[in-house]
Amino acid sequence: MNSDSLPITRLSTTSPDFAEQLRQQLHREALVAEEVNSSVAGIIADVRERGDAAVIDYTNRFDKFEAQSMSDLVVSQEQLQEALSKITDSQRQALTHAAERIRRYHEKQKQTSWHYEEADGSVYGQKVSPLDRVGVYAPGGKANYPSSILMLAIPAQVAGVKEIIATVPTAYSEEGYLVFAAAALAGVSKLYTIGGAQAIAAMAYGTESVPAVDKITGPGNAYVTMAKKQVYGDVGIDMLAGPSELTIICDGKTDADWIAMDLFSQAEHDEQAQSILISTDANFLDQVQKSIDRLLPQMERREIIATSLRNRGLLIHAEDEQQAANASNLIAPEHLELSVAEPDQLLKLIDHAGAIFLGRYTAEALGDYCAGPSHVLPTSGTARFFSALGVYDFQKRSSIINCSPVGADKLAVTASELARNERLQAHALSAEYRKGEKGN
Repeated sequence: MNSDSLPITRLSTTSPDFAEQLRQQLHREALVAEEVNSSVAGIIADVRERGDAAVIDYTNRFDKFEAQSMSDLVVSQEQLQEALSKITDSQRQALTHAAERIRRYHEKQKQTSWHYEEADGSVYGQKVSPLDRVGVYAPGGKANYPSSILMLAIPAQVAGVKEIIATVPTAYSEEGYLVFAAAALAGVSKLYTIGGAQAIAAMAYGTESVPAVDKITGPGNAYVTMAKKQVYGDVGIDMLAGPSELTIICDGKTDADWIAMDLFSQAEHDEQAQSILISTDANFLDQVQKSIDRLLPQMERREIIATSLRNRGLLIHAEDEQQAANASNLIAPEHLELSVAEPDQLLKLIDHAGAIFLGRYTAEALGDYCAGPSHVLPTSGTARFFSALGVYDFQKRSSIINCSPVGADKLAVTASELARNERLQAHALSAEYRKGEKGN
């Protein structure tokens, strides 16, 4: 590596303490500082107490708006349609094509109610119902993300949600027309140009103008993530999403420029994004490093990319695909590219990832916009227990139990025995009464 090369940390899976080295490089414990926690708690409390007034104050302060009332932060259906009409034909075509693909994919995820009947006439099943009202948070700040509106609102619409409330920290103007056009295509019911912890608090608890929702979905910065964590329980959330992540496993046979650009595609989100390459070919890591150094000066967001790769990027050498998969499973990345000759075989070794992209031609960027699956994914290792956002996040399931007299008679024996062992007499008697036996 020459003196002008961007320094990117290198690790090897053969190191005795590789797992600990990797853990330290992921820096996940430091992503949410204590001051963020306390600051968010204060914002939430203030919004709960002062409602619209607090939302206006924080929006003007943090997003540099000049709103005098909440009406300045509401985007009407007419304005959404106006934005859709004013974008270019190519922009409209791209949004429409992406929306169609996202809708088609998520139609496959719809769950329906079901039941079965036992021989004694008892019926058991599950009733699947959409949530009444959900909130979708589309991030802003360093860029506008119309794709996030599509990826959040369309699955909700497919699920049958009655009312979709959206918030975006983007003023209604020509610069943000794509975001508002996406909201028009995605069936958003109400849209507010607010962001940050104040948007999460407003949707969680309601204000004079913002209705309280049943569940909040969507990624955001550390303040948004902490706000979702703090309101969880009072309202549902989809997941805790942090900075964007990409891990690539490559056998060294993919064009090094392709891999470098894939790493850039995550790094350009922000300085906290993390791009990781794991290769079974040590020489390929050098090739990718050369591609990074050559291509980086051409990038519009090169300073953000450089900071991300310098501080959080990793180049990891693995002896074989099993070690590569083991390393990936330790990371549990948001996005995982399997850029190898036989990705289906490697896929069998993968246990934890938000979304998995198979083969040399499947760039993660395609998933960000138009492949079909939602790009709202678990980060910071939470792919170990969270899943990609989908239609099921906007549906709830109720168990159905309908006992016939014969079925109730049979079940009462078991229920009574277990209840009395737990010393819950009323439970036992409740079951026994259906048998006509009152007991003691």
